[in-house]
Amino acid sequence: MMQMLSVVDPRFILMVLLGSVAGLFVGAIPGLSVSMATALLVSITYTWEHSDALAMIMGVYVVGVFSGAVSAILINIPGAPSSVVTTLDGYPMSKKGQSYKALFTATIYSFIGSLFGLLALGLLAEPVSRVAIKFTKMDYFLLALFGLATVGSVSTKNYAKGLISVMIGLVISMIGLDPLMGTKRLTFGIQNLAGGVSTVPALVGFFGFAEVLSVVYNMKQEQNVLAMEKTKVSLKEILKSWKLSLYTSTIGLLVGGPVASFIAYNEAKRLVKKPEVPFGEGAVEGIVASESSNNACIGGALIPMLTLAVPGDAVTAIILSVFYVHGLQPGPLFITQNKESFYSIVVAGIIACFALLLLGLIVAPRICKVITIPKNIMIPVVTSLCVIGSFACNNRLFDVGLMFFFGLMGFMMRRFDYPVAPLILAMVLGKMMDSNFRQAVSLASSSDNPFMAMFGHPITIVLSICTLFVLLGNIPWTKPCIDKVKGIFSRKTA
Repeated sequence: MMQMLSVVDPRFILMVLLGSVAGLFVGAIPGLSVSMATALLVSITYTWEHSDALAMIMGVYVVGVFSGAVSAILINIPGAPSSVVTTLDGYPMSKKGQSYKALFTATIYSFIGSLFGLLALGLLAEPVSRVAIKFTKMDYFLLALFGLATVGSVSTKNYAKGLISVMIGLVISMIGLDPLMGTKRLTFGIQNLAGGVSTVPALVGFFGFAEVLSVVYNMKQEQNVLAMEKTKVSLKEILKSWKLSLYTSTIGLLVGGPVASFIAYNEAKRLVKKPEVPFGEGAVEGIVASESSNNACIGGALIPMLTLAVPGDAVTAIILSVFYVHGLQPGPLFITQNKESFYSIVVAGIIACFALLLLGLIVAPRICKVITIPKNIMIPVVTSLCVIGSFACNNRLFDVGLMFFFGLMGFMMRRFDYPVAPLILAMVLGKMMDSNFRQAVSLASSSDNPFMAMFGHPITIVLSICTLFVLLGNIPWTKPCIDKVKGIFSRKTA
């Protein structure tokens, strides 16, 4: 009882609310990320009680993940890689004057996804950890490969162009130090590339500055001022997609990371046969799938961090350092030995969910007014934010130059209909895929049967089949056969 009282006292709740407000504004500003805010909090909360530190960090984490949708919807700049999918339908809705509806939908389903993930954290942490611990290095590689194979079909009608974007992203992810050998690769003698390409300048360039260039290019054709329609949005109408939300939240919980939102979006396209608006042109179901899944990832990322001391994403990697700073030891015995800290995390997350709901419904619509600014004023503002956001990442001008380069690259890709989203995802997952695959090969080479050592595990077999199924299902000369298999399977399960 004392443990539960300690996590619901006014001081604890205030810390969560302060973190939630900070998370909203940090995530909504292009270029600033939840990871950056969490990293800053590590030094600020060093001398605090661990319950206060965890309360504020959970507020930043939960609301910060949602707030990435605000900039994604309003100015087509995702606040995080997981918000990339939200731009596919959120920004088209904004251009149609439906910003309020898009933000309302994102808020409601971010709340549902976050609550789903955190309740699952409280109820399923231990059982799920037993499955996660069975994943091999090859399984992690195949999971990422499956996500990249899926994203090519999600974001473009031309699957080949989607795969080309993925390949470009993988090449960019290889720039920097080799994770195993420590040698430089693809740096071309540029010292600033030795640490690799930062995600923030890439995100801001490909989505922010590329949008600026697109607007400038089309300025002479037409200059419309985007406006938000002050229309009432029916909660009953929005909640029609609650079943899809629970399904995509489950995907976010189990898959985790930016991959989850792409897989969830693809599943929404498969399940919703006749949306009112086509996907990619302002479909509400697209926002439902993206926001439910990427917010459910919060619980999914915390489960391996707490039970295995293996971070599920960049933010939980930073939270892991908070644990060590405060003398807490995540691992298989963490929940049984530190119940108060575990309940602090779960309860803080749930309080942050309700803070998300209030901030999303009350504060986010006020932020919407930014889209009523004429383009000739908005362009310099967005460009300045792009420069500031890129520089703030590592405090160096080189990242600003990278942002301009990626912005020009993103503009050219748009002109020739090459999707940017698969490239960003490949950049995020590339290093993880590289290290896991090479470690898998290294471990398998010492066994009597290397092939079976790499592909003989049940999870590996399932992931390999799923990846091949997606690839073959998008190749023109094999797609009819895959469609027939789908039809047979559907009739058997009907």
